[in-house]
Amino acid sequence: MSEPQSAPPVLDLDQSASAAAYEPVPVLDGEGGKAGRFWSVRRVPAGLLAVVVLGGAGLLLYDIAAVRAGRPAMQWRRATAEHLAKWRLEEVGVLACAGVVMLLGVGLIVLAVTPGLRSLLPMRRDTPAVRAGLDREAAALVLRDRAMEVSGVQSARVRMGRARVSVRAQSHFRELDDVRADLDSALATAIKELGLARPPALAVHVARPPAKKR
Repeated sequence: MSEPQSAPPVLDLDQSASAAAYEPVPVLDGEGGKAGRFWSVRRVPAGLLAVVVLGGAGLLLYDIAAVRAGRPAMQWRRATAEHLAKWRLEEVGVLACAGVVMLLGVGLIVLAVTPGLRSLLPMRRDTPAVRAGLDREAAALVLRDRAMEVSGVQSARVRMGRARVSVRAQSHFRELDDVRADLDSALATAIKELGLARPPALAVHVARPPAKKR
């Protein structure tokens, strides 16, 4: 009979990570409420655009009314008409101007249909009359402080997104899997305590600090 083969040695990669097995903390019945993202007022772009459109439309309407009254058109209008009559659609200048105008229009549409304020995370609405938001950097700082309270964590970096929280920690003692498990538990509780309307998923990565060069 052949001798049983020994199991291959386990390599210590000095790192431990978890992400896929974590589920966002559910909102209990009676706690939640629909809370959409905060919309940016965008007063400066809207004001500048309104001034430009109003000024141009007013000047054009005045010139048209003057022509209807028997007066000659303004010099700028005649010069613009003569200049545009010499342009061809296939010229580079015409295509470039059309591209710039198109990009400007697309940008204005994006500003009009997107909420903005990406750094502000909406919180649960316990009462319909009250809306609250939490700054993304402040939330990341809270989670970082909670991570530093875990035994064995030497340093931690938290990247807070709207749908995902990425935590990278360094542990100088204890088993990495144990540290990672404690971080999962502590940060899951911390995310729930933030009171966000849509609790993000959590990804934790724990590694040993780099060796110091002598």
